[in-house]
Amino acid sequence: MADFSIAGVRVGKCRPLGVSGVLSGIDKQPVSGPVLARDAGLDGDAQGDPRHHGGPDKALHAYPAAHYPAWTKELPERAARFRPGGFGENLVIDGATEGDLCLFDRFLLGGTEVEISQTRQPCWKLNLRFDLPDMARRVQESGRTGWYFRVIREGVITQGDRAELIARPHPDWSLARVWRLLYRDTLDRNALADFAVLPGLPDRWRRMAEKRLARTAVEDWTRRLDTPT
Repeated sequence: MADFSIAGVRVGKCRPLGVSGVLSGIDKQPVSGPVLARDAGLDGDAQGDPRHHGGPDKALHAYPAAHYPAWTKELPERAARFRPGGFGENLVIDGATEGDLCLFDRFLLGGTEVEISQTRQPCWKLNLRFDLPDMARRVQESGRTGWYFRVIREGVITQGDRAELIARPHPDWSLARVWRLLYRDTLDRNALADFAVLPGLPDRWRRMAEKRLARTAVEDWTRRLDTPT
């Protein structure tokens, strides 16, 4: 299954996050009515760290609503935090998860054409968001990461819109397979070589795959996952 619907559209301003007060746009609020999606993201949305968040390859963050019950079951003491929007998503997805979708799937979504560009690589701001020091690592290990869309043709997106799959150029590269390569089968040389030459792969990911092949080693995840002290 590849088609899905939009259970919610959300945007956020930059606000202080956690005790450190680092600026973040993760606290996204629901929007009623149509919102214009451009190659830089949704109108009215912001990111606190534009070096690592936002931009054409991360224009729209999507997260499946189906993941929230699993988080609630695993972390019942944080149940109040596991609601749509909890992971800072722009689009709350109903009807599909990472196992159903593939890298570079292209959809008509409302009046917009979008393409899956990459899965989310969780960072330490999730630790602050959920007040749990290892939350980013938990997300990475779970495979419940969500993903990003590029905006191929700008247009409006509205809660309730249904996505129509119009192209699947790489059916062998499900988002679940991408996750396994990134975090489980990290030095699978054949898969890394195939991954590195995928047309449209973000440059950062291509360089990562090439470095793993050259060094026969995995990059250090500490700075991305562990809250700075």
